[in-house]
Amino acid sequence: MNQESRVSVLPPRPTHPASPASPSRRAVLGAAAAVAATLPVLGTAVASAAESAPREAKVAGGGDLGPNVIVFDPSTPGIQAKLDEIFKQQESAQFGAGRYALLFKPGTYNGLNAQLGFYTSIAGLGLSPDDTTINGDVTVDAGWFDGNATQNFWRSAENLALVPVSGTNRWAVAQAAPFRRMHVRGGLNLAPDGYGWASGGYIADSRIDGAVAPYSQQQWYTRDSSVGGWENAVWNMVFSGVEGAPAQSFPDPPYTTLDATPVSREKPFLYLDGADYKVFLPEKRTNARGTSWGGGTPRGTSVPLDQFYVAKPGDGAATLNAALSDGLHLLLTPGVYHLDAPIQVDRAGTVVLGLGYATLIPDGGATAVEVADVDGVRLAGFLIDAGTVNSETLLEVGPQGASADHSADPITVQDVFVRIGGAGAGKATTSMAINARHTIVDHTWVWRADHGEGVGWDTNRADYGVVVNGDDVLATGLFVEHFNKYDVQWNGERGRTIFYQNEKAYDAPNQAAIQNGSVKGFAAYKVADNVTTHEGWGLGSYCNYTSDPTIQQGHGFAAPDTPGVKFHGLLVVSLGGKGQYDHVINDIGSATSGDSTVPSTVVSYP
Repeated sequence: MNQESRVSVLPPRPTHPASPASPSRRAVLGAAAAVAATLPVLGTAVASAAESAPREAKVAGGGDLGPNVIVFDPSTPGIQAKLDEIFKQQESAQFGAGRYALLFKPGTYNGLNAQLGFYTSIAGLGLSPDDTTINGDVTVDAGWFDGNATQNFWRSAENLALVPVSGTNRWAVAQAAPFRRMHVRGGLNLAPDGYGWASGGYIADSRIDGAVAPYSQQQWYTRDSSVGGWENAVWNMVFSGVEGAPAQSFPDPPYTTLDATPVSREKPFLYLDGADYKVFLPEKRTNARGTSWGGGTPRGTSVPLDQFYVAKPGDGAATLNAALSDGLHLLLTPGVYHLDAPIQVDRAGTVVLGLGYATLIPDGGATAVEVADVDGVRLAGFLIDAGTVNSETLLEVGPQGASADHSADPITVQDVFVRIGGAGAGKATTSMAINARHTIVDHTWVWRADHGEGVGWDTNRADYGVVVNGDDVLATGLFVEHFNKYDVQWNGERGRTIFYQNEKAYDAPNQAAIQNGSVKGFAAYKVADNVTTHEGWGLGSYCNYTSDPTIQQGHGFAAPDTPGVKFHGLLVVSLGGKGQYDHVINDIGSATSGDSTVPSTVVSYP
């Protein structure tokens, strides 16, 4: 690997203020923490931290990745048998405790079909997807659910090149199933066998040489990628920075297309540099279009594994925070972690990276993760599962009142998923609070469960999904569903959302339960009345009031009537006539009616 410049990504160990009285709120820490991993890179070379100064560590970095990270190389015997064994265990284990990361060293693998079940991630360990080629398939189908793919959640594929056996790879997923940094040397089919229902999905930083065929997929978002064509649309297909994307045509067909993504920074990923594990941190891109790796070695920095605390299930908040305070990043290996206090990310440039859907459960009403008002923090690849005692907030990005300018080095939240109920009773007032300016939320599914264990209007009570208080926040790929009040409440100025998918809470018992003063129901996406500048592209809300199909939802979207607040490509859908929308946004847009499940659309607002 070419290394034309070398930087240290490890800052001096910070000093910490006294612990706050509340486990879910922290005073603003200011900019005392040192900036890390932010120096420029020359050409297409990778900057490495391998030569950084020695660290006097109290907590050891690096180490074994644990039993649920399974690493293959081309000479490993029995690869297919191992893949089949894990799939058999995880295929229908929607709320089970199994978590797996399947990692493939660079090289060529022949004749594989990696079927992915729940909480299973597959990834290559090269610096580029083309370093690791599978002559075969990475498959998601829906046989376990009688051909219905709407519950194919929590699985991922990353950093591989595929040569599908039939010429087309099948990836029939729903929410929380990202397809990142993939090169498909053929086509991609997003529907289950038999073309059953499907509700996905997300592609980023990927190249599909052939056509993408969504078929039955209700909605999809594709970012900073290249496709050989796009076959059809159902309700809401959104593209930003995608070479080969269809032209803007919403609502017929419902394509919302942006030539570029305003700001993006790809998710961190684990890779092998020779025999050494490192984590690559892609650099920020502005007005991005196409993949970050198509021109050769991607731009960014590398951090060796010995600068990460390699966490294992059973590690608690005290252990994880001790590692952070000692200057380490966190690598969360697959499993379930119970926390009696927040993971406190106070140092600029800190990386918290999960493998195999590592899951954090805050106990006793704690917040799971709190991020200070500092530059360059990267949260990626983990699931937060609400505990049985109500948490005021599950994820807090920046403390209340955060005001620092992070435009040069934003905080990123990528493939961080939140769940309230389903695996058991859970409660949270607000699931995700974004207080820090310039934060990028790149693909999240924030879900108050509508099925599974511990589900009921008050059993898994969760009033707000995502609350954005910070200014200049960008969301790319926002999925938020089933909250008791506002699914998204946006209070910050100059916010932007590219793609939004929502379902209102199925289980509202009656009209009175969702009445919002004089308004019938809480909007799926509410921009505060005092906001003067906001913009959104490709936003959809669906209602399915199964407990009381007579419920009326006044509108899907609510926003101030001011020239600086703009929306493009809005739709609302009544699923089978279970509940109805009166309007799309405010008092604009036709009502849904009957049981025809036909969207009502607004091309532009105002």
